[in-house]
Amino acid sequence: MSELLLKLFVPKGDADDPKVRGACGRLSGITGIILNLVLVAGKLAAGLISASVAIIGDALNNLSDAASSVITLVGFRLAGKKPDKEHPFGHGRIEYVTGLIISVVIIFMALELGRSSIEKIIAPEQTQFSWLTAGILIAAIAVKLWMFYFNRKVAKRIDSQSIKATATDSLSDTVATAVVLAATICGQYTDFPVDGVAGLAVALFILKAGISALKETQAPLLGRPMSRELAQKIDSLAMEHPDILGVHDLVYHDYGPGKAIVSFHVEVPADSDLVTIHSMIDHIEREIDEKFGIEAVIHMDPVCSGCICGEMREIAESAAKAVDPSATIHDLQVENSEQGTKVYFDMVISFGLDITDEQAARKAEDFIKERGIDAEIRVDHPLID
Repeated sequence: MSELLLKLFVPKGDADDPKVRGACGRLSGITGIILNLVLVAGKLAAGLISASVAIIGDALNNLSDAASSVITLVGFRLAGKKPDKEHPFGHGRIEYVTGLIISVVIIFMALELGRSSIEKIIAPEQTQFSWLTAGILIAAIAVKLWMFYFNRKVAKRIDSQSIKATATDSLSDTVATAVVLAATICGQYTDFPVDGVAGLAVALFILKAGISALKETQAPLLGRPMSRELAQKIDSLAMEHPDILGVHDLVYHDYGPGKAIVSFHVEVPADSDLVTIHSMIDHIEREIDEKFGIEAVIHMDPVCSGCICGEMREIAESAAKAVDPSATIHDLQVENSEQGTKVYFDMVISFGLDITDEQAARKAEDFIKERGIDAEIRVDHPLID
């Protein structure tokens, strides 16, 4: 069924194609609205018949899912808009915003269900079991399982965080409804407030799913590092050129699916011909755009070469390793004057060390000064995942 719907309503094309993304977003949104409204009607009827707060809460959860599907539908429509004067990088990040809103809605509904369930535990009421109620809940489980697999397939098709969040929510709903069904059956054989306890368990499960989805959707909005795999590919592409001595400071700017900019520094020999190096860097930028679909901005760092620079690099690397075994250095410059030798470089150390950046720089500088060389060090942190 999932494959059939994708073939019928989604045109062929790459995942970054706005038409493909828009069609997937519409399909996921409309499917979610229709099925969730059907589930709301069925569960509300079952909840009223059985006087079960857990079933009614589950119905309200599906109502929030229908609202989330509306948000997804609107979000993909807005995200597909072309760049304009106010938004020269396009509107792709709206897709991330919709995923964030869906996550918040999930969390809100979990808190509301938890409150109602606690009230039912404090003041329990006898629920009424019927096979009609059980049948509705079993059908709801089947529908939500299908929605999970369907949305997961759509999310993989276009690598969408918001639809992935919807798939996660569908899976949590499946488990939640299964718990409600079990509680409905068990409640007929005990005076223990099974209904309230089940409702609270469902609320906690939904809350966990909502928080997990929130973490995944906020990352691209706050700014996430470039993946190590992509960084290695870009590094390898640049290093294929003979005059590139090193690559560092890769920064990834995500403006939504299909629109990204990467900036980084390349080290080149200080005595190179400026026009030749500039032409080579332009060529690398074009290669990255053609191969990865990413706009690149490259900064050139001239570095010294020769025996003295090689010796100074070894000393600088040893100083950095004394601060953090995983540290690296770049932008090494050596200055010789009447006052002596002085080295300048950037030192990249891990996040979370038990010393400040200032203390790290001072420790490395003292290491070098013990060898009769002055040093000035700037501390950086990794920009790659």
